[in-house]
Amino acid sequence: MKQVFLLLFTLALVNLASAQTKKADEVAKFSSETVDMGKLKLNNPLTATFTVTNIGKEDLIIENVTPGCGCTKSDYTKEPIKPGKTGTITATYNAAAPGKFTKSVSVKFLGIDEPKSLMIVGTVEQ
Repeated sequence: MKQVFLLLFTLALVNLASAQTKKADEVAKFSSETVDMGKLKLNNPLTATFTVTNIGKEDLIIENVTPGCGCTKSDYTKEPIKPGKTGTITATYNAAAPGKFTKSVSVKFLGIDEPKSLMIVGTVEQ
């Protein structure tokens, strides 16, 4: 009896260990993961828009969007995105210092462990 229990327990552990978790790329496709904002004027906030398409079979829910710094504000589609439909994520960068910049925005989907990283790049001119 102990051997049967041990065998079943081992099979259960192997099954759990091999269970795959979904990745963002399996349920969401972005039109672009990097937006080049080009040349920006100093102290003139500019908004980049990312379009995401639900390529999964269930509703896609954006749980939250987190900018990489305080100089970037974000917003996103709050309603569930139906299969085959699109939603948006915006990132508004406040160009407060001259020079080249690269800013990230982290997107967390409901039921997906790893967040997806999006980038905005450009150059701030005086």
